[in-house]
Amino acid sequence: MHLLRSLFWYAAAFTSVSEALTTSLSGERTTIARLRQEVEERKRRLAKRDTDPALLYPERNFSTPIDHFHNETMYEPHSNGSYLMRYWFDATYYKPGGPVIILQAGEAPATGRLPILQKGILHQLAIATHGIGVVMEHRYYGTSMPTPDLSTENLRFLTTQQALADAAYFAQNIAFPGLEMYGDLTSKNTAYLGYGGSYSGAFNAFLRVQYPDVFWGTISSSGVTKAIYDYWEYYEPVAEYAPQPCIAAQRTLTHIVDNILIGKNSTSLTMQLKNAFGLGDVTYNNDFANVLSYGIGNWQSLNWDPAVSSPEFYNYCANISDADVLYPATESLRTAASSLITQSGYNANSSIVNQMLNYIGYVNLTAIQPCTASNMTQDQCFSNHNVTFYHQDSLADSWRSWPYQYCTQWGFLQTGSGVPAGEEPLISRTLDLAYESLICNYAFGIYGPPDTNAVNKYGGYNISYPRLAIIDGEWDPWRPATPHAFGYGAQPRFSTASEPFILIPQAVHHWDENGVFPNQTTATFPPPVIADTQKMEIMFVMEWMEEWALKCLIQGGGCS
Repeated sequence: MHLLRSLFWYAAAFTSVSEALTTSLSGERTTIARLRQEVEERKRRLAKRDTDPALLYPERNFSTPIDHFHNETMYEPHSNGSYLMRYWFDATYYKPGGPVIILQAGEAPATGRLPILQKGILHQLAIATHGIGVVMEHRYYGTSMPTPDLSTENLRFLTTQQALADAAYFAQNIAFPGLEMYGDLTSKNTAYLGYGGSYSGAFNAFLRVQYPDVFWGTISSSGVTKAIYDYWEYYEPVAEYAPQPCIAAQRTLTHIVDNILIGKNSTSLTMQLKNAFGLGDVTYNNDFANVLSYGIGNWQSLNWDPAVSSPEFYNYCANISDADVLYPATESLRTAASSLITQSGYNANSSIVNQMLNYIGYVNLTAIQPCTASNMTQDQCFSNHNVTFYHQDSLADSWRSWPYQYCTQWGFLQTGSGVPAGEEPLISRTLDLAYESLICNYAFGIYGPPDTNAVNKYGGYNISYPRLAIIDGEWDPWRPATPHAFGYGAQPRFSTASEPFILIPQAVHHWDENGVFPNQTTATFPPPVIADTQKMEIMFVMEWMEEWALKCLIQGGGCS
């Protein structure tokens, strides 16, 4: 589920697992130029994998109704048609009586989740339960397209409600090719379990509550069950858990920038600031501030597995918190930087000037140089004010799907303006709801807030149900939108086998999902907190399956 946040130009080297983990509700910031490269970058990220999972698991398609709710006016005009929902499965470990375990791929092509079937938590659960592992693609992502284009009218069927009904319909009607000898493997006779992370984590929580007779149990990992319009809280865990010298430098540098952009409100001084950063050709001040926020947005890309994790957050922090100049070419800007710092109200001592020069050098290296090499103008590279671009709506414009979901229902616009007045934000206050909503305005004609009640009606922070597991990361920037959002409205709970409530120490975004092969495992890898969490997941799922077996025994059979 990504919130249109840039993965940066160097992200093309990431693996497909990294793609799956970092495009989910990504916190990294974006530009229109970045969206244009999205499809090609996804293709390049398929490199450097252990074994291409697509070679192991044949792609399947399941005919699914486009419209499950003919009594709902929001879906008018209704459709009686169907579309092909893509899925993959692995029955290598299946034995009669085992469950079907579905991993919801969420707001990205499901191919990025296949490594989880190969070696992640889905693989582990399938082995432990003798189950069938399934990766299911969400409507309007990948090739699972219910409509011939992504026009705003045709996107009306893109809601979480419809997608939940897709999952239930699949469970109630699927006949797995090649497994006919096992008889009926639908939810009528077989235990169906669900797993998902991030948006898919919330999806699985809702799935258990909405379709309790179809899904026997679900695991919600980093599930953002509370939809929030202005999600300024995204940066709060970053501020709390990231290296504090980095956070102090980020706050100071952002305050300097805002004191000029907002406090001084001087065209000439603003141009001096843009020129110092080499961004004098960026027309809009909020686009300029957006580029400056790229580095701090990399926190979510951290993972316990180096093959999946991006080191860029710490690279960025090392740059801006260093008191010595790291980019000799920026020395020519020392006088200009000193003047800007002084005019912003700060004392231009050598330490803060050097940090400003390192900030400038980092932006030049990671943003400006790639833009120059692309032969595009700076507005083409960095602006989000291109109305013409947003009017494109062919199936190739796959960037439209998740923005439509967050513009209509989910929100999660990550602003600097929403930070309380007494607190210095990590990103500029010029990054406000109006700026973050540009895509809503121009792509979909939406000018008001999303209908977050359409999501929060499922339970929000308080969602709970027997055999619904809530697993979150202590350091996750999405934690303030999960049931572990203590201090934001969520309440502590006891953890039980029926309703596990687990907070993984020092973990970021659904770190329990990915895994490694047995020959890569050591006493300390995966880290004990991850290995222990995954073991607990296996334990409570096994207990859920004992309950299933007891139910089948009491009702006198009828279970596969």
